[in-house]
Amino acid sequence: MRDMSTHGRRRHRGSPLRGRVAVVTGAARGIGAALARNLSGAGMSVALLGREEASLRATARTLPNRSVCVEADVTDNAALEAAARQVEEMLGPAGVVAANAGIAVGGPFDRTAADLWQRVIDVNLTGSANTARAFLPQLTRTRGYFLQVASTAALGSSPMMSAYCASKAGVESFALALRGEVEPDGVAVGIAYVHWTGTDMVSGMDELPVLRALRRHQPRFARRVRTPEQVAAWLAQGITHRSRSVYAPPWLRWCQPLRPLFPPIVAHVARRELRGGGRGELTAGATVLGAGGLADWHAWNRPGDS
Repeated sequence: MRDMSTHGRRRHRGSPLRGRVAVVTGAARGIGAALARNLSGAGMSVALLGREEASLRATARTLPNRSVCVEADVTDNAALEAAARQVEEMLGPAGVVAANAGIAVGGPFDRTAADLWQRVIDVNLTGSANTARAFLPQLTRTRGYFLQVASTAALGSSPMMSAYCASKAGVESFALALRGEVEPDGVAVGIAYVHWTGTDMVSGMDELPVLRALRRHQPRFARRVRTPEQVAAWLAQGITHRSRSVYAPPWLRWCQPLRPLFPPIVAHVARRELRGGGRGELTAGATVLGAGGLADWHAWNRPGDS
């Protein structure tokens, strides 16, 4: 599916992004949709990639500049290669690519179906690599910027979120390796570390007692949930400056040197929560978190779609 919208353009004199082309995966909702709106508002033409056709179109209708919607599964290399061709034909070569698509599953590892656990890895990690592979030729020509959206899950893993945490640690490592390869060609690679954001995925995480307890034991400022629009503004600022690391919120940068402390703290809180009545969570089945994750899971399970 592809859909072009050409709403009234705004002038953004002085913006280094104005007139360039951005690609955002996972653009149907949440941070991806908010980032697409922010980049379009900065004068960019934006390609919205995602699973949900109606939501992609709805987001595109809110953009002030040119846009194209492409319904694509980031785990499908052929679909992404076709999407890359569509973007270049309709908007021009990508100067910015934000690998934002992601899903999550909450629940104990041994109660998570193998194919569901694998799907999280495929979308979040392999999908990011597929996105980079499809658009890297364009980014090389434009000397562009690739933003890998990670998470604080890359800084410290949480129980009940093994697939998500493994995938986010993986995308951080992937982006670091990719950076060393493509920088000589003028392509910059950034990693975005995103904390609690008001998306349906995070709402689903709050329904899990152990994860709710981990959040409750964080300092008050760290428990604050930011809106997707605020997070998108931080990401857009990082894109503007071609930042190597983008922190949303900015205070997360001070967590980097403290990373060795996080695993024992998380383990202590989790053990205490499980002893205090949350042990039943270990016998509950895993669930896909958020409407976006459910949309992907249902689409992937359609006959002939997996």
